[in-house]
Order: sequence, then C-alpha cells, then structure tokens
Amino acid sequence: MISIEELSTTLTMILAGGEGDRLQPLTRHRSKPAVPFGGIYRIIDFTLSNTLNSGLTKLWVLTQYKSTSLMRHIQLGWNLYSAARGEYIYTLPPQRRVDQRWYEGTADAVYQNTYLFDLEKPMRVLVLSGDHVYKMDYRQMIREHVDRKAKVTLAVCEIDIKDAARFGVVEVDESEVVRRFVEKVPDPPCIPGRPERCLANMGVYLFDADTLEAVVHADHDREESSNDFGRDILPLLAREMSVNTFRFRDPTGHGQPVWWDIGTLDSYYEVTMDLVSVSPTFNLYDRDWPLRSMPRNLPPAKTVFAAAEGKGPRRVGEALDSLVSGGCILSGGFVERSVLSPGVRVNSYAQVTDSILMDGVSIGRNAKVRKAIIDKGVRVPEGFRIGYDLEEDRKRFTVSPGGVVVVGMGEVLAEG
Repeated sequence: MISIEELSTTLTMILAGGEGDRLQPLTRHRSKPAVPFGGIYRIIDFTLSNTLNSGLTKLWVLTQYKSTSLMRHIQLGWNLYSAARGEYIYTLPPQRRVDQRWYEGTADAVYQNTYLFDLEKPMRVLVLSGDHVYKMDYRQMIREHVDRKAKVTLAVCEIDIKDAARFGVVEVDESEVVRRFVEKVPDPPCIPGRPERCLANMGVYLFDADTLEAVVHADHDREESSNDFGRDILPLLAREMSVNTFRFRDPTGHGQPVWWDIGTLDSYYEVTMDLVSVSPTFNLYDRDWPLRSMPRNLPPAKTVFAAAEGKGPRRVGEALDSLVSGGCILSGGFVERSVLSPGVRVNSYAQVTDSILMDGVSIGRNAKVRKAIIDKGVRVPEGFRIGYDLEEDRKRFTVSPGGVVVVGMGEVLAEG
C-alpha cells in the first residue's frame, strides 16, 4: 500500500474550465464539469469522489468558463477538508498573471499555476480532468509510479477501436512504456494481437513535480504549440523520454472498469439512460466506492393519487424503471425510464418517458414529454408536448442528431 507521506506529498490539480460547446444548451450557463448527472450529482463529483476515496486531500480545481455554478457547488458540497491537518480544496480561476492571458489549453492552465509548486513543494502532481465519469483508485497509480521510479505516468483504458478517433491513443511496449502517442487520428494503433481494441488516454496524468514544471514551461516557449497535454506535450514526451502507463481497473474489483467521456448531447443522454437499466454499466450504489455530492435537506420523493381503473385517462402518481431524487412529487403523473433530479413535479395525467428532468422542472397537467432533456427550473405548460414532433421541436429547441430534444435553462415555453 501507499504511505500517508506519499499521499500527503502529492498535489492534485483538476482541470475544470471546459466550455463543453457540444453540450449546448446544457453548458449555456455552466461549465461542463458542473452539468448535472444521474439526478443528484454534477459530472465533477465523480473525479472528486475518486480523490476522496483515494485519500488525496490537497486539491486545486482550475476553473474558467462560467464557473459560478461549479464554484458554488464545491463550496457547499465539498467543504469537508481539515485545515488543521493541512487538507484543502480550492477553486482557482485564471488570474491573468502570465502575459495577460486566460488559460489557452490544459497545459497552459497548469503552466500559469506552477507558482503553487514553490508554495506547496509537492513531490508529485496528479493532473485530472473534471469532466469524466469513472471510478479509479489513484493510490494504485501512485504506487506503480513510485515503484517504477517513473517521472511521468499516464492512465489508459481499453476501448473499441471504432471509437478511438475521438481520443488520444497510446501504443505501448512489453514494459507498458509508451512507444507512440497519437491524438484523434482515423487509424490508431491497436493492442498487439487484438485488432479490435486500443488504449485510450484517460486524461489522468501523474508527474514528478520538477518534471511537470519543466515540460509545461518548455511547451509555453514553443510558438507552434496549442498548449495542450494530449496534442502537444504527451506526443513529444513519448519521443523524448520514458513515459509509463497505468492500466485502468475497477478499484473495488467487482467488475469491468467504466470510463465515460461525455462529450455530446447524445452521449450524455445514452449514458444517463444506462443508469435506469436493470443492470447498469455504471453502479451508483456501490458501497465500497461511495459517491459524494452536495448534501441537500430535502423531503422524500412522493407519489400521490391512485385512481381506480375506469373510463378516461388514469390519474396515478407512478414511476417505473426510473431514478427519482428527493423532493420530487409525482402528483397523478406517470414517469417511465427517466431520471428525475431533486424537486421535480409531474402533475396529473402528465406523461414523462425516456427523459432527463433537472432540478425543479415542473410538468403541467396532461403534458407529454418523450426522449428529452429539460434543464433546471423549466416549466412545461399544461397540455404541452415535447418529443412527439421533431420538426416542430426544432423550431423552438435544440434537437440532437440522435433525436433528443433539449430544453435549456431559462427557456419559457408558450402554452400548448
């Protein structure tokens, strides 16, 4: 096992400033890591839960794009570290300290904050993305990094080669050292003997602190660089020095590891809908690897009205194959295969199927919602229909290539 000293001398930097433009309109008022997921969570909660479960207690969250929602969430939900023991979690927006610039890439975000290394004097720096959904014990990665006397270690996971064009892909030798790193190419290297599989970069990097400081400063000085770990630093390091890999595995040993990079509206919808299946790919209920979010003082979810069968529509508060968060009221409305965030209300005779409703959404009487994502606080009027006529929906809302209707925060719907 890894020692307390090795954990205490590891600084964690979480890159959480992503705009997530392909998730618009969900990112119209918040950054990608702050997008709600799974009813009660934000996307960043999964990375933060990993750090908490791994015993890492020195965290800097680097924010940028529309960070108010994210910073409030961290302040209210993750303010659990003891200053007396040297623990902390801080949000760190761009300070325009260097060349009067905002962060211009993942490597540039770290570069602009290397002054922290002088203050904290860490031995290692763990660099994480705040917009992925997965469970990982970073202690295992740190242990391998220390045992192999590595200067750089990056985490990789197996993916289907048909999905590889969206990711950085790593080719390794028999010692798990990187031979080649390519970013988003149509013909990525496969795993030897397994032409259908390849190793994807997870956006999880462990550096010795002096090595990280040196490489981001050198990258800053290259005029042609886009200041990105995946596009610039890692391909260069793979050619110039020994870069080790850590094979991603389930921290509890209960099953296949799951890593989701939620980059589009359709991928967001698909992985969320997986949560309501009988045997979801990603287990929210694993007590051996608890997931934390902002605690809320909410009453229990409630269903009311259970009219007997008869002529006309049924007035029954009912939810089937769904996630229903605290504070929800199904007041005579029917919900199936859907995710309801806290405070949702579904009124009499309304129908919600295959949909994601975020905090405080209200579905009016006799309204029908199908295959939709409805953002925080939207009120769907009585009799309104969403998801039943995509041509009409496109005139008013965003419709994804996969046919998911997305209603953004603050949108006012006309009476149906």
